Amino acid sequence: MAYFDAASAAPLHPVARQALHASLDEGWADPARLYREGRRARMLLDAAREAAAEAVGCRPDELVFTASGTRAVHSGVAGALAGRRRVGRHLIVSAVEHSSVLHAAEAHEADGGEVSRVAVDRTGAVSVRGYAAALRSGTALACLQSANHEVGTAQPVAEVAEACRAAGVPLLVDAAQSLGWGPVDGDWSLLAASAHKWGGPSGVGLLVVRKGVRFAAQGPVDERESGRAAGFENIPAIVAAAASLRAVRAEAAGEAERLRELTERIRARVPGTVPDVEVVGDPERRLPGVVTFSCLYVDGEALLHELDRAGFSVSSGSSCTSSTLTPSHVLKAMGVLSEGNVRVSLPPGTAEEDVERFLRVLPGAVAGVREKLGAPVAATVTAPAPAGDALVVDSLGKRCPIPVIELAKVIGDVPVGGTVRVLSDDEAARLDIPAWCGMRGQEYVGAEPADRGAAYVVRRLS
Repeated sequence: MAYFDAASAAPLHPVARQALHASLDEGWADPARLYREGRRARMLLDAAREAAAEAVGCRPDELVFTASGTRAVHSGVAGALAGRRRVGRHLIVSAVEHSSVLHAAEAHEADGGEVSRVAVDRTGAVSVRGYAAALRSGTALACLQSANHEVGTAQPVAEVAEACRAAGVPLLVDAAQSLGWGPVDGDWSLLAASAHKWGGPSGVGLLVVRKGVRFAAQGPVDERESGRAAGFENIPAIVAAAASLRAVRAEAAGEAERLRELTERIRARVPGTVPDVEVVGDPERRLPGVVTFSCLYVDGEALLHELDRAGFSVSSGSSCTSSTLTPSHVLKAMGVLSEGNVRVSLPPGTAEEDVERFLRVLPGAVAGVREKLGAPVAATVTAPAPAGDALVVDSLGKRCPIPVIELAKVIGDVPVGGTVRVLSDDEAARLDIPAWCGMRGQEYVGAEPADRGAAYVVRRLS
């Protein structure tokens, strides 16, 4: 089985496993106690903190360990907003942040705060100008991920941090996806990350708050972790997390180069072997091991099952794979195709043979799913409808990718200049029909209200 979902969770690094086992015998006691066992536990905790701080590029007393990366984000956002409440209650986030950041923003709004969401371009990147324009006198905090978790696009953190610093606003960086590859550049103020993203054990996050940043921890506070992370520290897991971070950093330069070559191979060859595919994300400024593409006329969940049966573990941001049947907020913000979305995120050590086998298997898997769904093999042209008449496709109650498949089947039935109206109550259609038009050289006229859902109007150009 080839595991290609490291962006969700990387396999436990051998060094992490060794450190975890070794520290189970030494790190079980309360590190706050002064007896021998407590002192041993304290020494392990302090050493782990120093190692993690060195990897991040901060002081050890600026870093605390939390119960997860999500907990680090929530604590960081809430504490920074509370610490700067006298300045204002305005929060800035990007439209493609991890759900942990967006959920924190929603909680802030529910509590009466104000949130600005900075848009991204089709590669998933924010503009520095967009962040700078969102800053104002009442801005308490800005948040920006170092790299996107779904499409791999790296963000201009250093430049945004400079704009925030000039405005006197702290920047919180979600570095979960990138910290294993190197420190985050720029004059940021707060940083959050999660150990299971770099091969450490799950259940360990870290939060960094630079000296001088106004911060007021929220919720009940105890004496542990500078009052910013309540509860007994899981010292064996923390030691393993710090050890694995140091280990992956030592391997990062060579492994990043190797994985970039493998993902570039996927980016280049998939569009040539699978028809109607859109590779998404920035082609240059990106994480080493992540490549994401979307396939027209494909049900994302069905494709993932096909690949799983073929021995590949991949993930998807497709609406078809979610219980809500709505497109990924990342793909939606980018304005790209969400149908049949596949994210391949290669863990360190991925074998070249596994990537080659994936490239051989993928075309057949996509073709098989398309055949089951009755997708068009090629555009068919039949006798044109009378000029001026609009053809209506009723796909109400049918989910992604059926509305687009039905559109593709009938576009040749209208004359050039004629229109097709697709009735759909699937939110994914609002994203996928315009994307289909862009890929197929047709004109997307727009959406109109309907009794149920909307009517998406497409004009045939060729």
